[in-house]
Amino acid sequence: MLKQSLQQKLLQKLSPQQIQLMKLLQVPTIALEQRIKEELESNPALEEGLDVEKDIDHEDHQDDGYNDENKREDFDLSEYISDDEVPSYKTSIRNVGADEDEKSMPLSMGKSFHEALNAQLGLLKLSEQEKVVAEHLIGNLDDAGYLRRDVLSIMDDLAFYQNITTTEKELGKLLLSIQNMEPAGIGARDLKECLLIQIKRKNRSDLNVYLAEKIIDETFDEFTKKHYKKIIKKFEITEEELRLALDEILKLNPKPGGSMNETQRISQAVVPDFHLTIEDGKLNLTLNSRNAPDLKVSREYKNLLKGYQAQKKEATKAQKDAVLFVKQKLDSAKWFIDAIKQRQNTLLKTMQTITDLQYEYFISGDETKIKPMILKDIADKIDMDISTVSRVANSKYVQTPYGTFLLKTFFSESMQNSEGEEVSTREIKRILQDTIGVEDKRKPLTDEKLAEVLKQKGYPIARRTVAKYREQLSIPVGRLRKEI
Repeated sequence: MLKQSLQQKLLQKLSPQQIQLMKLLQVPTIALEQRIKEELESNPALEEGLDVEKDIDHEDHQDDGYNDENKREDFDLSEYISDDEVPSYKTSIRNVGADEDEKSMPLSMGKSFHEALNAQLGLLKLSEQEKVVAEHLIGNLDDAGYLRRDVLSIMDDLAFYQNITTTEKELGKLLLSIQNMEPAGIGARDLKECLLIQIKRKNRSDLNVYLAEKIIDETFDEFTKKHYKKIIKKFEITEEELRLALDEILKLNPKPGGSMNETQRISQAVVPDFHLTIEDGKLNLTLNSRNAPDLKVSREYKNLLKGYQAQKKEATKAQKDAVLFVKQKLDSAKWFIDAIKQRQNTLLKTMQTITDLQYEYFISGDETKIKPMILKDIADKIDMDISTVSRVANSKYVQTPYGTFLLKTFFSESMQNSEGEEVSTREIKRILQDTIGVEDKRKPLTDEKLAEVLKQKGYPIARRTVAKYREQLSIPVGRLRKEI
């Protein structure tokens, strides 16, 4: 049964301008350039360059429309047209020399290791079927260069998908041929086999290389767990001989495929959104010039409205439709320019507040000077929503005298030291990292010992907290940090 009802609702919706601002706020500088190019291409009323005209208030007409039925022609053209126009040639500089900054970054691409291996197949004497099988084996290698699938599954794939019947012996022979290719270690089925393939290509008459091969082949589990005493006892060698053999093993590549894939990756330079310098003992914060482009509304489109103003009484329907189109494009251009300006103001306000709170760190560069700071601290000071600060912090970089950093790295939780002072967890992590860096690697500190050291330095934290911070710093447990 159909039923109609009338009800009132109070809803809060974002305007198109607010949505546009949020999208612009979260993009980094390098993406902002592309976004502006897209807007310039889609909106002919928007142009690049310095706008020397007065700011125009267009809030009163941003929701106006043009409707033939009621002949609405009462929008104020003075809102789009300024009387103090200055020709653009008077404000432009054309004396740009050959040393003009080139912003484009050429990118190079290398061959993947799969392509390099397929190219090496041409150097082998293989039948047509063997070549297809070898290419299939190469295609099954993962990014690190390992063959993770078992031989029987590969045989089934060849039978079902390529109608090729092969044997385990033939596959083993072809896999051995692939393992003899470059880079060394490719085509292995596990780490042990990968290291053995590489060590066997070295000079095996060298006692250190010979011992390294024996350690990998016969005591691989003890080696991975760093049970060095068991290895010394088994081979009846000294600590010095073990150390020299381990040096040979550490020269091997556990991911031979990854070494060739590095040439294939595109290295994207980080473009900082802010520049922070120290001048005469004071911090100087500036916005990257790429982050503050000069945009203006097209004078030609304004002139179109001037022409309509002169003859609007005799205007045809087509001319009125054209005026409506022009008006929409002008509104869109002004909204975009306002959004860019608001973005710049928000970025500067947020970063300025961060530098004020972390003044001691930015002046000294000492990470232990970083104060506890969360998103809410900044949001409260600049009177904005936490989500706005989050958009700024998660994707923006600042260039400082000590390096280029992501803004979110300056945010950290707080803890109390033994004196009751609030300290940053980042300060504790730094001290933990320094403590591990100077430890005796022959007897590395356990998490419990590290907790005791931090407690002595005035940071009473539990062992499990030390383990959490250590994992966040990508530092292995004490047993795996042991060295000879």
